[in-house]
Amino acid sequence: MSPPGDDLAPGEHLENFSLHQFFDPGAQSLATKLAHFAPYARGLVAAGVVMREVSGPAGRRVPVHDPTTGETVDVVMLGSNNYLGLADEPYVIERTVDAVRRYGIGCGGPPLLNGMTSLHRELEARLARWKGCEDAMIFSSGYSANVGWVTGLLAAGDVLVYDAQNHASLYDGIKLGRVRSVTFAHNQLDDLRKRLMQVRWQRAHANIVVCVEGVYSMDGDIAPLPEIRKLCTKYGALLAVDEAHATGVIGATGKGTAEHFGMDGAIDLVMGTFSKTFAVTGAFVAGAREMIDYLRFFARSYMFSASLPPPVVASVLAGMDVMEQQPDRLARLHDNVRYLVGGLRAAGFTIGCETAIIPIFVPPEIRIPHVVSRLHREGLFVNGIEYPAVPKDRQRLRLSVMATLTRDDLDFAIAKLAKVGKELGFLPGGGPRTQDGGHAR
Repeated sequence: MSPPGDDLAPGEHLENFSLHQFFDPGAQSLATKLAHFAPYARGLVAAGVVMREVSGPAGRRVPVHDPTTGETVDVVMLGSNNYLGLADEPYVIERTVDAVRRYGIGCGGPPLLNGMTSLHRELEARLARWKGCEDAMIFSSGYSANVGWVTGLLAAGDVLVYDAQNHASLYDGIKLGRVRSVTFAHNQLDDLRKRLMQVRWQRAHANIVVCVEGVYSMDGDIAPLPEIRKLCTKYGALLAVDEAHATGVIGATGKGTAEHFGMDGAIDLVMGTFSKTFAVTGAFVAGAREMIDYLRFFARSYMFSASLPPPVVASVLAGMDVMEQQPDRLARLHDNVRYLVGGLRAAGFTIGCETAIIPIFVPPEIRIPHVVSRLHREGLFVNGIEYPAVPKDRQRLRLSVMATLTRDDLDFAIAKLAKVGKELGFLPGGGPRTQDGGHAR
């Protein structure tokens, strides 16, 4: 199938094309490859599938500018990881503005050489206490945090054992550091046990790190941390946990997976981001003080990246205040998850959910961009996840739930998902589809 032409209209023919078609274009010049992809990319933007222009705060309903009509319309947001609604929280905004007045807009360089503000020190200490660790360090992004600790901590002869569904940034850290690594099947304890046994038998004295995610970003399921901890102890491995989607979402007070399982202080290395619950940017790694001191000098993505701007640091500190002072936000988040899951199941969807990420699987013959575009036109902002982020037969819509969504918002979302699901054939009992993905007539 040839790439779409330059005349691709918003949403037109998106049901006939997928991103994976452009990953192996064969022997083409760079100019040809870019020319073939450009109209497809422009079509995705025009159809409201990617790079949507939001013209206001990232709240429960967001104003989205339509580049084809010039109009701005409000849509219900089910595509943001702003789980607790901190992005437009007045207290957080005021603390952020105050930090600008006191500290200015930036530090002008990396923390190791240019230093950091008192706010940075305060946040590191607070994060360490939060995660039951001795110390913490702040990175410029979640991506750089994963790349940084992997390449900085692991040397030749060390082995990283990781869950197959770990984030792409971990995979890139493995590649950049040329780290010896072994993968195990997602959340499969027997496979992890087998891999650890093999690695320890082959390398009796190697440093081994097992890395999992507290909450997995694609399926929203939780790692069985107590059992994984036991296996790590048995085979002399350190345990690293990526808390990007767990912090602020699970645990009695939202502190994450260790709190969820009553395992405070039992994790050797904790990584987390500020781009989800805290709705800004940046990340952290927490652990033993000696480990953090070492990473400050050997994690290149830390050494050669500028410090987070003080206003961003203030936003995170203010967000932590809100979480501690308003525990009802976490309760509302989980109430909304239960309500949405119940409504989707009643509509006919098969939903298995543990956290604020709800995947709706879409058959591979239905093009994800077309589904997302249709929902966008119906007033619903959702994310479509397709290959290579997930296997070709596991594409899905990924719904992200926020505490600030109202019952009316959720009812609207359920109705629109059911309508488009029936129309396009990914709701069980919806219209039958022909082999090429179209409706049977």
